[in-house]
Amino acid sequence: MATTTSTTTAIELDDRRLTGLQQREPVEAPRNNNENVDPVLEASRLADSDVPDGGYGWVVVTSCAILSWWTIGTSYKGALVKEGLSTPAVLSFVGALGPTLLAAVAILNSRIMRMIGVRYTGMLGVSLIGLAEILAGFAVKSVPGLFITEGALLGLGFGLSFIVTSSTPAQYFSKKRGLANGVVFAGGGLGGAVLSLALDPLIRFAGPAWAFRFLGLSTLATGLPAAWYLKERTTVRRGGFVEWLLFKDPNFVFVLIAGAIGTFPLLVPPFFIPLFANAIGLSSATGAGLLAGFNFASAVGRILSGILCDKIGSLNALFLALSLAAVSMLAVWPVSTSLAPLTVFSVVNGMANGGFFSTMPTVVGNCFGSARVTVAMGMIVTSWSGGYLLGAPIAGYLLDAYGGEDAGFQAYRPAMFYAGSLALGAAGFVELVRFRYNKNFFAKI
Repeated sequence: MATTTSTTTAIELDDRRLTGLQQREPVEAPRNNNENVDPVLEASRLADSDVPDGGYGWVVVTSCAILSWWTIGTSYKGALVKEGLSTPAVLSFVGALGPTLLAAVAILNSRIMRMIGVRYTGMLGVSLIGLAEILAGFAVKSVPGLFITEGALLGLGFGLSFIVTSSTPAQYFSKKRGLANGVVFAGGGLGGAVLSLALDPLIRFAGPAWAFRFLGLSTLATGLPAAWYLKERTTVRRGGFVEWLLFKDPNFVFVLIAGAIGTFPLLVPPFFIPLFANAIGLSSATGAGLLAGFNFASAVGRILSGILCDKIGSLNALFLALSLAAVSMLAVWPVSTSLAPLTVFSVVNGMANGGFFSTMPTVVGNCFGSARVTVAMGMIVTSWSGGYLLGAPIAGYLLDAYGGEDAGFQAYRPAMFYAGSLALGAAGFVELVRFRYNKNFFAKI
């Protein structure tokens, strides 16, 4: 078994285990023929060779899926604050602030998790999410109040929960790591789908204030017990906030850039689908149904992409997800002038959107080492801040610049091409990494 130390560079291995490493081939660990020996990556390959690939790991996956439900799923509840309180532009920033903070404090949160452990990090994150929702129930008439509760406080809770759900399953799974991450992040997709359908009747029955409080109480009632069942299989490696040596690896830099670019278009379709449905003459109820379909497809895509990670390789699966997102926005969405093609777009893009989230932790664990997945994910997720904060607002600005919501469906096309082009660029960086590892197009990478 690998032994953890307090350094930031490696996990020490004794001579006996190093000999065992030479005798056993890792399940999946892409190798660059020119790469220098990375002690952490070698230690990770050894540790991955004897993970249980199940057992208590499925309890951890279930707990992480519940946390993902409230972390990712609750980011799709913008209808709660759209009660004439302010302009859509202002309220969109309220909704964007939470996911932005999730990314912006990811490095800090990875350090917190290494200090207090996954159980208490998860419980702290869930507590902040629940508290933010409950307090938001008293701030539904105040834009500053919503920025503090639904923006800042909720974002801090999101960040703590996300770093737990994105890094813990890697300790328990190797051959089935993609499936495990897919199930975890499918919880967020299902949460978004269910909440998008349930919130409208809840608001009509109880009002926005009690809808917030109900969400907060439900989060605490289900999330705290789930977080309590989380535990590390091995001692989490301690170290600094950032592992600077990773920036010397071009593959890590390219994956980081791909994630930073790829997050810009991810929030554009869920923000625009209801508006675009109205622009082509569909009812608001139909738009809500399409958004729910997008979220359900996202959940399915997370699981399917997880399975693909195990079958064809995590880099191949990530490239496929980003390519599918790009094609759907560049080729399908611009011609979706009726319900049928728009439904196809919502499903296809939703699956690709979900695939990005479920494959990225697997890529990080497989390519850069499960022993450093916490700090590496923190660094990569931090790069998503710009996309979370500005991706949808830029698309909204393009819509306004070309006539706004009332100018017909053609006014949406610049935003479609903006989002699709960025997704295509992100896919290009992933494919660059994939070919750096192996130029065989059919290789499992």
